[in-house]
Amino acid sequence: MVMHSEDEPYKCKFCGKAFDNLHLYLTHERTHTGEKPYECNKCGKAFSCSSSIRKHARIHTGEKPYICKQCGKAFRYSSSIRNHENTHTGEKPCECKQCGKAFSYSSYFRIHERIHTGEQVYKCKECGKTFTYPSAFHKHKSTHTSQKLYECKECGKAFDCFSSFHSHEGVHTGEKPYECRTWKSLQ
Repeated sequence: MVMHSEDEPYKCKFCGKAFDNLHLYLTHERTHTGEKPYECNKCGKAFSCSSSIRKHARIHTGEKPYICKQCGKAFRYSSSIRNHENTHTGEKPCECKQCGKAFSYSSYFRIHERIHTGEQVYKCKECGKTFTYPSAFHKHKSTHTSQKLYECKECGKAFDCFSSFHSHEGVHTGEKPYECRTWKSLQ
């Protein structure tokens, strides 16, 4: 049992970081233990906090509650719409100190940084192979299983890779998820 007092907040036994909130403390400790008690009943992916599994569920339900006021595009996550809004303003707030390249999306910037560090943050539990990019890692994982995690609600076609599933959705909606700005400017 974790004890605390007014003077002594919840303190991580692994790194000493202190928390005033029990929920934040328990979630933090899971970063050290690797415990992931929240499992998706659709695909089996596990998470260390309940809010993460609620956000993840949107992949399976197709829910996109965040709508861009400028163009009407819908997003699953609040962070995605914040990053998207930079495409309207042209703002690129994330700049690499190593090479000066700037990014609209913080996630693209974090991935770009790995070019300089060589960091490989994704490791396959099945074979131990490591990957720099999440897309390569997720594609690799499907080589170990025949399970398809993403199923189209319109036609039932299933995909093991989210990007392939997302591209397929355009067959039914007419949406083209990737737009070539060079081609668009030539028209």
